[in-house]
Amino acid sequence: MPERITHDNSLSEVHGSVDTTHKQVGWKKILSFLGPAYLVSVGYMDPGNWATDLAGGSKYGYSLIWVLLMSNLMALLLQSLSARLGIVRGRDLAQANRETYPKTVNLILWILAEIAIAACDLAEVLGMAIGIQLLTGLPLIWGVSFTVLDTFLLLYLQRLGIRKMEAFIITLIGIIGFCFLINIIIAQPKLFEVLKGIVPSLPDAKELYAARGMSAALPGETALYLAIGIIGATVMPHNLYLHSALVQTRKIKKDDAGIKQALKWSFIDSAVALNIAFLINAAILILAATVFFKTGRTDVGEIKQAHELLSPMLGSTIASTLFAIALIAAGQSSTVTGTLAGQIVMEGYLRLRINPLARRLITRLLAIVPAILVIAIAGEKEVDSLLIFSQVILSLQLGFAVIPLIHFVSDKKTMGAFAIKPIIKLMSWLVASVLVYLNVKLVVDEASDFFASSENLLAKTFILLAGISFAFLLLYSFFFPLLRKKSSSGSIQMHPEYKGLQDITVPVYNNIAIALDFSENDAKLLAYAIGQAKKGTHFTIVHVVESASATMHGRETNDYETQQDKNRLQFYVNEISNQGFEAHGILGFHERAKEIVRIVTEEKADLLIVGAHGHTGIKDLIYGSTVDAVRHDLKIPVLVVTL
Repeated sequence: MPERITHDNSLSEVHGSVDTTHKQVGWKKILSFLGPAYLVSVGYMDPGNWATDLAGGSKYGYSLIWVLLMSNLMALLLQSLSARLGIVRGRDLAQANRETYPKTVNLILWILAEIAIAACDLAEVLGMAIGIQLLTGLPLIWGVSFTVLDTFLLLYLQRLGIRKMEAFIITLIGIIGFCFLINIIIAQPKLFEVLKGIVPSLPDAKELYAARGMSAALPGETALYLAIGIIGATVMPHNLYLHSALVQTRKIKKDDAGIKQALKWSFIDSAVALNIAFLINAAILILAATVFFKTGRTDVGEIKQAHELLSPMLGSTIASTLFAIALIAAGQSSTVTGTLAGQIVMEGYLRLRINPLARRLITRLLAIVPAILVIAIAGEKEVDSLLIFSQVILSLQLGFAVIPLIHFVSDKKTMGAFAIKPIIKLMSWLVASVLVYLNVKLVVDEASDFFASSENLLAKTFILLAGISFAFLLLYSFFFPLLRKKSSSGSIQMHPEYKGLQDITVPVYNNIAIALDFSENDAKLLAYAIGQAKKGTHFTIVHVVESASATMHGRETNDYETQQDKNRLQFYVNEISNQGFEAHGILGFHERAKEIVRIVTEEKADLLIVGAHGHTGIKDLIYGSTVDAVRHDLKIPVLVVTL
């Protein structure tokens, strides 16, 4: 059941959980800040990037390395803005949007963000499934199905805390980097030719192929389209939501010096992490250029095809195995951060939280179901088309994250002295313009191909209307913050206007229910109950019998345990009466949570006091369900006493 949240903390379970304010020195101080950017960086090396990197290397050699470098610089600028929003304002991007835009627009932005996360997860599912198939020979449809199991891995990592999760992700990044390092060493690319690829150029395929003694498949074909694909697959919208929340896991001093320090180390964290992502993406492209382009195999653009050819062409059986392991690690690392982004956008836009397991399963099923249907109906040959489709969907969402972000960090009213400088603002809008243009071009080209090849009028009409709506919403997201005169004209405010305490009514509880488990904790619960009482308060003492007989016969049971429980219940009634209050006891049978809810409702209690044992791990799943179930099913205040 969704839970309405009332706090403003992004990722509240780990918010401020890493204390950077201790008087640490040297590496300990630095390391306390580092980590969030590594969780973000995995989105820049997920399986969705591999196809464009492989195609770029096999078709154009080292010539597009500069595109990867440019994409990395764009990503670094945008991620630094995202981190700035979280550090200075204490808001993630979804929360900031919710405070600014009208309700209807926010609902649309939330839906678009969820679609982007599902599309990203689709690429990760397919990447992991392909990696499993390449490594084990398991049919792709089974590999896709098995990826649902990583749901439980994520839940386990969340219980361990943010630092353990960061360590896990960094380990996976290390595995990816190691695998490609070994393959690069085996391939032995020429350093001078690699460095030439850093110089910006968009070579004509005809010239490149002629230099290799080949002919271009399409005369006059250029690398522009592939460059767009590389940039579009690199900068992902959900990462901007993610980074603005992850930096808030660091507890910092909220003075100017503390914020400046946090901004400095956050930028360094981003620079290191994103440069690692760049090196891994460049390694994929360089490997494809050295192994395929240099040997005339300019047709390699699919992950499975690259895996099949690596070992034979390098003369090493380990090359393809390392490639598959890196692919699985890339998919697994990305899927962890995708789920966190999903939690952030739901809580930020809707102020709703659902069970983490349900959240993960929903996201994963939205990715698995389309993949299984495509594989079952069209076969494995269509998997790469599905992978490309997921990247096109991601491209559509980018502007709706980048444009509001730049508005927010430019606003001097909310950012104060930490609003971005004019030169950074100019660069940011330039990057946003390039990204939006390139991504729109990518989508328009895809739609043009469909219009040219299809006669389906209904589909064409739908695409046209969707395109108009997309353009309108993009323009609206840009102009609305500029035209808005007062911040109060936005959507629901995070903090309503404060009116003071003069009009509040202090509650008086006339019938207090107490759920006892007949243990050494009973006295503590009764003490808390008496502390809430006033003159004339009545107490309803509740205990649920859970013996085997109670399970079978319910209220008809009259075994030894039931008799003992009746005596204990009467004892507590007498103890309450000796304190000057009225009381009576009621036994429930079999299902603890349902019986407590039933009795409290029938007795018309206006406050329930219940104990929580603070279990973790498996015990929490077994014993911790009662409090949550009772709390969600009752409409009265519930005082949970930690035992």
